[in-house]
Amino acid sequence: MSDAGEGLPALPTFRPEERVCGNCKLWSPHSVDHRGWVGPCRMNTSRGLFPPSAPLCDKYAPRGSATPLPPPVSTRGRAPARSVAPVVVRRRADPNDVVDLEGLNMTREELMDIFREASGISEPPLAAKWEGGTVRLVPGNPELQAKDLPIDNLFHKVTMVRDRLRVLEQKLNAHPKLSEAEKVEMQSYITRVYGSLTSFNVLFKEKTDQFVGSKGDE
Repeated sequence: MSDAGEGLPALPTFRPEERVCGNCKLWSPHSVDHRGWVGPCRMNTSRGLFPPSAPLCDKYAPRGSATPLPPPVSTRGRAPARSVAPVVVRRRADPNDVVDLEGLNMTREELMDIFREASGISEPPLAAKWEGGTVRLVPGNPELQAKDLPIDNLFHKVTMVRDRLRVLEQKLNAHPKLSEAEKVEMQSYITRVYGSLTSFNVLFKEKTDQFVGSKGDE
């Protein structure tokens, strides 16, 4: 409450030269108690509510002057804050690194082949005529440079798509909340995806590893 309301005593006034909190812009009236009008100080909030006749402190700011800013926190002599979070450096594993499995030595890639085979996701062989080959992407603008992509890399990505589609089929067929009609409908979409990928069948060495779509999609 900043103004005297009905039934409340008038706010006390002080001469400009009087050095009391009532002449400081940091003090503001709040309420009336047995001491009369009391209020808080915006800088020394720990003092609570006190009358405007209280003596000045070192934060005194005459009304009409700029409000003093709180003193800055000194950082001199203080060590800068240091992050305690662990620094994780990711290093791509070399597939040719040798792994020792209780006396059985094999490369990481050989070990991954075992995992893929055990999980039903294995890397099929590339057709012999494409081994070491390159796919060249030639822009329509002859002034732009073509890009060469090793066929091995392309083949790896194609087989990853094939394997994920197979996993999707397995999860779809085993889904407990889908009706048979919904499973058939979704399976038809997967079959169409297979059909869109049959162009890559020339890369597979074995026919059993190739994509098989519906007859109209192959």
